[in-house]
Amino acid sequence: MKNIKIETEFIKLDQFLKWAGITSTGADSKVLISESKVKVNGQVELRRGKKLRKGDIIEFEENEYKIVN
Repeated sequence: MKNIKIETEFIKLDQFLKWAGITSTGADSKVLISESKVKVNGQVELRRGKKLRKGDIIEFEENEYKIVN
């Protein structure tokens, strides 16, 4: 599991994917999310504006990322 540090109270899912280096553009993030390829806390998440906070775990292609601050 890789820890990803954020400096704010929350980060939106599409922004997180770019911040963590999973995607390079917001359009790429949108596609991954709409194709049900991203999980948040074990559940497929289809809302790219989903607010992620400290402790949330994001899964993509068998990789896990945890939000820390």
